[in-house]
Amino acid sequence: MSLTNVKSVSPAAGYLGGKRNLARRVCAIIQSVDHDGYAEPFVGMGGIFFRRSARPRFEAINDISGDVTTLFRVVRRHYQAFVDEMEWLPASREEFDRLRAIDPAGLTDIERAARFLYLQRLAFGGKIIGRNFGISTSSSARFNLARLRATLKAIRDRLQPVVIERLAYGDFIRRYDRPGMLFYLDPPYWNCESDYGAGVFERADFERLAEQLLEIRGKFLLSINDTPGARAVFSRFHMQAVDVTYSIATGATGNGKKAGELLIANFPLDGSPGATTGAETPS
Repeated sequence: MSLTNVKSVSPAAGYLGGKRNLARRVCAIIQSVDHDGYAEPFVGMGGIFFRRSARPRFEAINDISGDVTTLFRVVRRHYQAFVDEMEWLPASREEFDRLRAIDPAGLTDIERAARFLYLQRLAFGGKIIGRNFGISTSSSARFNLARLRATLKAIRDRLQPVVIERLAYGDFIRRYDRPGMLFYLDPPYWNCESDYGAGVFERADFERLAEQLLEIRGKFLLSINDTPGARAVFSRFHMQAVDVTYSIATGATGNGKKAGELLIANFPLDGSPGATTGAETPS
């Protein structure tokens, strides 16, 4: 295995289903697997992709969201113009509501990327559908370009050798599957399929995804919430259960909620399939 060390980067904004609390464990598994190519069919804001500290010679990321892929293309190719576009945006409920009401299809790529990042930085819980303006009375505004500029520059540099795709997940997997490829998959959670918009991912897609993963020549690691349905659909693979505590800030305090996660792979994980591990420490 030949991996090159890279500096891990924080994602530019929150995203529904982000993997901050699982990142340390997932990245450790990824780094332990022999691979010379890495691909993510559901990259979102890159909660795992950017937090890895080593990369193979080939990487590809994918998301069906035009907002996500436009953001990454713009950061990579038009960093300065993108930063300039956001220079005077205030962290304001009125501005949030104004931008939320705009149809992104009528914007330029740079305007669309700026709108998306602004909304994701300020939206409560990283929501994509039904966004609401999030506040905290104990920290500075979450949209602060003076602090965000360094993160965006690091993301720009990290994306330079990376292929960026906007394909259906099945097409992406077929296109990039080969021996030596490692896929990390973070599909919508079970019972949360509609949270990403109508027709983006449906309950039947879990079965389609499981059938496709049975046939791939590469390896895969998948994370999903621990539910009877998910266990049944992916029962033919190795599983590892993980307890994770999630918190969503509400004002000056946060409410922690424990939730079960499943790590699923076509290679052995720690322990036998279905083994349960201890709680995950947030990273």
